[in-house]
Amino acid sequence: MQLYLEDILSRAGYRCERQIIAEDEPERYNLRVTLGTAEPDLYLVGHVDTVHAWDLEEYGAREENGIIYGLGSADMKGGCAAMVETFLALRAALEPDEQPRVGLLLVVGEEENGDGSSRFLAERHPHWVVIGEPTGLSACFSHYGYLEAGFVSCGRRIHSSLPELGHNAVESMLRVLLHLGRDPLFDREQTQVVYSIREMRSSRAGFVVPDRCEAWIDLHLPPPCDPAEIEAAIHERAASAKSLVPGLDLEVSFDFASRGYDLGQDNLLAGLLKQVYPQLGRPLRIDPFRSHSDGNLFFEAGVKPLILGPGSLEVAHTPEEQTYFDQVTAAAQIYAAICLGFT
Repeated sequence: MQLYLEDILSRAGYRCERQIIAEDEPERYNLRVTLGTAEPDLYLVGHVDTVHAWDLEEYGAREENGIIYGLGSADMKGGCAAMVETFLALRAALEPDEQPRVGLLLVVGEEENGDGSSRFLAERHPHWVVIGEPTGLSACFSHYGYLEAGFVSCGRRIHSSLPELGHNAVESMLRVLLHLGRDPLFDREQTQVVYSIREMRSSRAGFVVPDRCEAWIDLHLPPPCDPAEIEAAIHERAASAKSLVPGLDLEVSFDFASRGYDLGQDNLLAGLLKQVYPQLGRPLRIDPFRSHSDGNLFFEAGVKPLILGPGSLEVAHTPEEQTYFDQVTAAAQIYAAICLGFT
């Protein structure tokens, strides 16, 4: 993917900088290009990786009636395409002394641990970044936090015909998860905390009571929410499950935590968008971004992130992933207007 984009940008006259993520993996790198003559204070940021294609039989994209289908079309190849188009158009339309001081950053690793953006932040800290995650062109100046919780229950293996002599780790895990889900903290009608059981698996052996079960839970947290407080609440709730599940042997861990943020709407980019959207004949919607993204990493590093891109989260990471091509072209226009208006 990076070789393909590097070729397009190089043929347009850009000098592409490769930011290698790790010395032992020279094939994994970010691409960085810039306009203007000084160090950019605004970058358009897109990630070129996708989630694993666990349930896809065909990997090629297809276009039908102005809709692009395929893994990554929304998350976030559509945003990347719009950003690349923006930079091609600005370079072609403007003389060197007219070009705004902006950069384009195409990163790897966003769907894993964000190591691509971390590599960039080890060297540079622009004032603003615009990240093209799928928002349906809504502007997201606030962003949910994220917490990943892991659970391991252990039991006693025995032949499946004698379950009363063993301890079923899967059954224990199910009871723990049901108990956890009943906590008012995760009541979808009363709280903004998004609680989702992502995965559960057990030890695999034929005709036995399983002696181990693992489960992972994703939690998306509204901006005021402190992940440490949620961790403490989960630990407390899990500990209380021991009174409900005899012989429970449970471990709880938190592999990743990131706090949300809210930039408000009294800032330069919000002012620009309030002018740009009416000019494009589009309503301006300002919403929080409910998923996890590299925006959290940029914010923690002191950079202000705006999340705005074509496509929607509803179809991202699914076999039906898609994005409307007119949203991609509209995103390119919005990005160009932001770049031209940024000083």
